[in-house]
Amino acid sequence: MVKIIKAGKSKEEVSKNDLQVSKIVADAIQDIEARGDAAVREYSEKFDKWSPASFRLTQEQIREIVASVPAEVIEDIKFAQKNIREFAEAQLASLNDIEVENIPGVILGHKNIPVSSVGCYVPGGRYPMVASAHMSVLTAKVAGVKRVIACTPPINGQVPKATIAAMSLAGADEIYLLGGIQAMAAMAIGTETIQPVDMIVGPGNAFVAETKRQLFGRVGIDLFAGPTETLVVADETADAEMIATDILGQGEHGPTSPGALITTSERLAYETIEEIERQLKVLPTADIARVSWADYGQILVVDSLEEAVVEANRLAFEHVEILTENPDYFLENLTNYGSLFLGPETNVAYGDKVIGTNHTLPTKGAARYTGGLWVGKFIKTVTYQKVTKEASAYIGEYAARLCQLENFAGHAEQALLRVRRYGQKSSVKG
Repeated sequence: MVKIIKAGKSKEEVSKNDLQVSKIVADAIQDIEARGDAAVREYSEKFDKWSPASFRLTQEQIREIVASVPAEVIEDIKFAQKNIREFAEAQLASLNDIEVENIPGVILGHKNIPVSSVGCYVPGGRYPMVASAHMSVLTAKVAGVKRVIACTPPINGQVPKATIAAMSLAGADEIYLLGGIQAMAAMAIGTETIQPVDMIVGPGNAFVAETKRQLFGRVGIDLFAGPTETLVVADETADAEMIATDILGQGEHGPTSPGALITTSERLAYETIEEIERQLKVLPTADIARVSWADYGQILVVDSLEEAVVEANRLAFEHVEILTENPDYFLENLTNYGSLFLGPETNVAYGDKVIGTNHTLPTKGAARYTGGLWVGKFIKTVTYQKVTKEASAYIGEYAARLCQLENFAGHAEQALLRVRRYGQKSSVKG
């Protein structure tokens, strides 16, 4: 039986905010589609107070920016990108073209073809998300995408130098200082100065996420990524300090970032509440984390690890951290999560920034049906078929009858033509 110690906002309250965001985004997309660069510039001036002669950085500007970044920062970026590249390359190696002859003379296969062009969004604002450049630009390049463009907003009118350096080192072909709805829409729709892409990816605030949702279909997207989510599953072997640190450490992302604890220990549940309140008194980002915890924090006490699995699968959170005596039990039994962090030695920040896995992950229950961003998201697995004359006549008999069964006369005739051309007397009605 589940005991709710703390509950977050209801779905109804969350949905009300979503509707307001949706209207603003729809109007902006329509405006950018109609007026192109002029609309993009107006939105950039309105939201970012930014209106340069050109939003695109020249190669000379990029070189100067990279050269101005401290050497230690460059080395740290390279360290993270090495790990991310190596893991992405290992993932790519697992994707193989195949070809089989399932019936004599019938050759079937699939090929893995990279998307031609991708637009990557790297958030800025209060937190310049340097790591998002690695996760999107670098992963797309490992996948084989020929044209990768990247957008990031200015921060208080200034160039986010480390982010630009990361984009450049990751291999971005074009870099734009442009943020928010206007960046996502410009990349997807295209303007007089920005050639549209086939796919847009990357995390962002509620407006960026909603823009992706509304543009999906016109272009591909990685996934619907909303505010970051963190779930800790703990038993009596865990400690409240670590749980509180790891929940608040992600709650600082934004005031709508859910943090949750599922535990078999009611004592630990109340200790965690006390520890969270203690840490909020000293955490530099407590102004944000306090709101996210107050409005979206949850604590559930369960009777068993089996029940913990059921509840964790129901929540289907983006990040799931396992602080139990046997973390591998959840690796074997948990099915709905974006990324799993097993044991106290690892944590979500490692996955967010440096360890090698991708940090663009499903939120709002999307982990029920999709994983996060990886090289496979940038690759189309397409099929082909080749058939000999003898096999075509043989297959055609079956195909024609099945088409006739569904009243598709034109479909049936495609098969019958091959039967007449390549086979002997047909037993199928013409």
